[in-house]
Amino acid sequence: MGVFAVTGSSGGIGRAICERISKAGHRVIGVDVRDAEVVADLSTPAGRSEAIAAVEAACDGVLDGLVACAGLGGTVRPASLVARVNYFGAVAVLDGLKPCLARGESPAAVAISSNSATAVPPGDDGLVERFLDGDEDGAAALADESDGELVYARSKLALARAVRRRVAEWGRNGIRLNAVAPGPVLTPLTEAALQHPVSGPLIKAFPVPLDRWGEPSEIAEAVWFLLGPQGSWIHGVVLFVDGGTDALLRGDVY
Repeated sequence: MGVFAVTGSSGGIGRAICERISKAGHRVIGVDVRDAEVVADLSTPAGRSEAIAAVEAACDGVLDGLVACAGLGGTVRPASLVARVNYFGAVAVLDGLKPCLARGESPAAVAISSNSATAVPPGDDGLVERFLDGDEDGAAALADESDGELVYARSKLALARAVRRRVAEWGRNGIRLNAVAPGPVLTPLTEAALQHPVSGPLIKAFPVPLDRWGEPSEIAEAVWFLLGPQGSWIHGVVLFVDGGTDALLRGDVY
């Protein structure tokens, strides 16, 4: 039996991921702001440190897998909270628990990005650069001057790039690191966004070639594929699980 940690474990996708890992016979340490084995606030440096320490204690210093799933939607205010949780919270947990993963057996980690990362034009607002430079205060200040949905997309783009930039270091430590980029999935986070007068219509209009939204369990299966032995030579990939939206919008990328 392996030991896996999942942040955002009480949310729709996070809960489905926990259930899928448990179904495979492994132990899951959930991390969330409530209703979790480890209760912590990933929007603050102190909360991140508490989460890392608590997971390390709960797993006795050895992890076989990690999923950075905790995230806030673009309708959350202030938008700086979106930046702090979605990017800085995710990378802090990934990097902070890397030593525990290095002691695991065939360890792997997955970060949850989003297909909105590439659906929104990159622009030149400097937010992605502040994320990747580790400038949390600068990113937070800029986020509060920006549209929340844009901050969400930028945070997920930066997270995907952060994953890919870590492939050499993590590979040397024998840890596979990948990202999953879901399309629209009906979760409590999405339901809240659908009620927003601006975000709601945009989400409903998002084109999905398979002509339906995804289920949390479908995202969980993709995550488990990347965590498990079936993904043993997959490293640094951003896997779009979005019903074909990314291919539709960026058909000439490859």
